[in-house]
Amino acid sequence: MTTAQAIVEQLLSLPEDAQAEVLDFIEFLKTRKVGEGEKHEDAEWGKLSLASAMRGMEDEESPYTVDDLKESSG
Repeated sequence: MTTAQAIVEQLLSLPEDAQAEVLDFIEFLKTRKVGEGEKHEDAEWGKLSLASAMRGMEDEESPYTVDDLKESSG
């Protein structure tokens, strides 16, 4: 018996609501696997996007000074 056959056999013995949970879990596993490959690409796009948004800001003078820094308690 293959793993898929064993899963189907077990699945058919569950009530309908539990079968729906299994389906949700399967869909979660599929998106997680796809998401792992996309995480790196998304991170790279995020860096590029942030770099584009911040371009030129390093040359701007800050409106804040060290005196503007204050420690606050709770």
